[in-house]
Amino acid sequence: MTISFYGEGCFKVMSGETTVLTDPPHASSGLATPRFKFDVLLKTLTPLPINQPDDESVGQIIGPGEYNIKGINIAGFNLLKESSEKFFKTVFLLEVESLRLAFLGHISQIPELEIDEHFEEIDILFIPAGGKPFLEQKSAVKLIKQIEPKIVIPSFYKISGLKRPADDLKIFLEEINHQKIEPQEKLTIKKKDLAEIKKTKIVTLKP
Repeated sequence: MTISFYGEGCFKVMSGETTVLTDPPHASSGLATPRFKFDVLLKTLTPLPINQPDDESVGQIIGPGEYNIKGINIAGFNLLKESSEKFFKTVFLLEVESLRLAFLGHISQIPELEIDEHFEEIDILFIPAGGKPFLEQKSAVKLIKQIEPKIVIPSFYKISGLKRPADDLKIFLEEINHQKIEPQEKLTIKKKDLAEIKKTKIVTLKP
């Protein structure tokens, strides 16, 4: 499995010939929308009313529920306290190549207990690291300690070209007592690689 980062909450997860795209950035963000074909589209923030994708062959996952697309198991959990009449938020749990991936997306507070119970034995956790309007760094670190994933990949932090205010990644790294980490172009990983990880590892990716 290979994971690439495109800024904000946008990631590409490739498993064999199947590609998952999460939270492509809006044009107003100042970031470019990825231009590759994908099989599954996950959106953790869904404006209302819901617009269907132009390409009907794309498996767009909207809201809570259990799904299986091309061998990838997906579970969505609604963040009721963070949703409104204008939008709703969802966090997703994916099982890909025996790896459990948790996408917290646009989350802005530690989730309800009933959701937290589903996020056990997480291999890779994608979590906001740039502060408000999303999860503050102290809360992010607290949540990481609760979930105890093997790997944490930060998202929604300040990068070149981003128009909205966001904190630099170093604030999150300082909060979690990490020194500066050299970002990788992409993360290529298999389940067997996790045996070498004894405590939660922070991995940053180049957008």
